[in-house]
Amino acid sequence: MIEVDGLTKRYGRTVAVDDLTFRVEPGRVTGFLGPNGAGKSTTMRMVLGLDRPSAGRVLVDGRPYAELTDPLRRVGALLEARAVHGGRRADHHLLWLAQTNRIPKSRVGEVLELVGLAGVARKRVRTFSLGMHQRLGIAAALLGDPGVLLFDEPVNGLDPEGIVWLRTLLKGFAAQGRTVLVSSHLMSEMALTAEHLVVIGRGRLLADTTVADFIAGNSRSYVRITTPDPARLSAVFAAEGIQVTDIEGGALAAHGVDPARAGELVAAHGLVVHEMALRQASLEEAFVRMTASAVEFREGE
Repeated sequence: MIEVDGLTKRYGRTVAVDDLTFRVEPGRVTGFLGPNGAGKSTTMRMVLGLDRPSAGRVLVDGRPYAELTDPLRRVGALLEARAVHGGRRADHHLLWLAQTNRIPKSRVGEVLELVGLAGVARKRVRTFSLGMHQRLGIAAALLGDPGVLLFDEPVNGLDPEGIVWLRTLLKGFAAQGRTVLVSSHLMSEMALTAEHLVVIGRGRLLADTTVADFIAGNSRSYVRITTPDPARLSAVFAAEGIQVTDIEGGALAAHGVDPARAGELVAAHGLVVHEMALRQASLEEAFVRMTASAVEFREGE
């Protein structure tokens, strides 16, 4: 597992990561979320020993990354897909990495096949599209068949088919008992991929919980109702102490009531209803609500 304990990183007077503590458990995909400037990339760099903490520590399987023997066999990471020498062939890039960690040469062909780059293995990396760079970075992360995986924005440049492929891959690794930490701004994808969330803002921990509990705790569900007589329905519900508001598409949102009670009121008053369904906020809506005060960069600033 990954253990982050009191982790702090300062750059002069700027505190990028502020006394951060959490654990990334094996057997599930953990989404690492936060607004721009929240400290996600800095935290991941400290996990990998690329940045030195100002205070606190981060351990992988109980040891600092720098103390791991053959680290590519223990931890696979994708932080910056384009951080590859453009003049190298894809297979040579992976072969060089394999030789530094005593990984068999045969593994290069295996991971290229796995990520769908076997047909361009001998191509120079400078000719690759962004999506191909992402796949090569994923191949490098998987090269040592590690038990811990870290990915920073791994779906960048991938087409819809590639996004589904990566989602299936990450969930499959978690099902094998591996530790998977994924940072992404694509909330819809995180909702489908992650089981657990670690959310930070301005370098501080905001949430460490399941996706379902995060959404439930940071949003309000409501009953969506469409009716040809919205004024009468609103009056009936208001008389019962139920708040009703207008929403998009000419529908109404009834707050603080479940569908069963709403249906009883509709039937009792002979109201005509064309649609009635419970609506739950999305992960994106819950995320925006929780992190609103922690957003460092806003449009127009």
